[in-house]
Amino acid sequence: MLKAVLFDMDGVIVDTEPLHHKAYKMMFDEVGIDVSDTMYRGFTGQSTKEICRFLCKHFQLNQSPETLVQIKRTNFTRLFFEDDTLTLLKGVEDSIKDYHKNGLTLVVASSASMFTINNVMERFQLNPYFKDKLSGADLKASKPHPEIFTKAAAAAGYQASECIVIEDSTNGIIAAKDANIYCIAYKSEHSKDQDYSRANQLVSDYKSIKFDKIKTILN
Repeated sequence: MLKAVLFDMDGVIVDTEPLHHKAYKMMFDEVGIDVSDTMYRGFTGQSTKEICRFLCKHFQLNQSPETLVQIKRTNFTRLFFEDDTLTLLKGVEDSIKDYHKNGLTLVVASSASMFTINNVMERFQLNPYFKDKLSGADLKASKPHPEIFTKAAAAAGYQASECIVIEDSTNGIIAAKDANIYCIAYKSEHSKDQDYSRANQLVSDYKSIKFDKIKTILN
């Protein structure tokens, strides 16, 4: 029986990807590297720390991964508070309230930093609906490793078989499936070139996964 929903954040709850893209581009320019669109799309679902470790190794940079992380996060924080176009994805707030009202336990399991997760949750007043929030940046392994979803299920207080994950990235879907959790892939307009083949279900509208339509999904 379905007891909990584990939400990714970027591309699932809020569309911060355009801001992240701008912040990364500003960091790439500052450290003097040319990151192709294909390489950048491959980063989807990974933590900033993992991405910066890769960049330092791949481009043989003199700067440390921690320096790159700080540059990127400083850029993103400024953009987050200055860009008033940032909004929740269509239909997600209604679904969150619908799930919560019907007794499902909700947990955020995102590769974003806890600083960013907290800012998003506070800005859109979503904290009352979520039992817990987990950041991949605080874990030993980043998506596609299943650690974050294994721990998110534990934070919810249920077995993996009693949870579902809502994800929008290849890495996130792999993480969910390797954690043995039913995965609904949300096709976001900003999640380009993602592989949804391992997901149990693919949707592009939250109306299609309202509580009444998913309550027996694990039966």
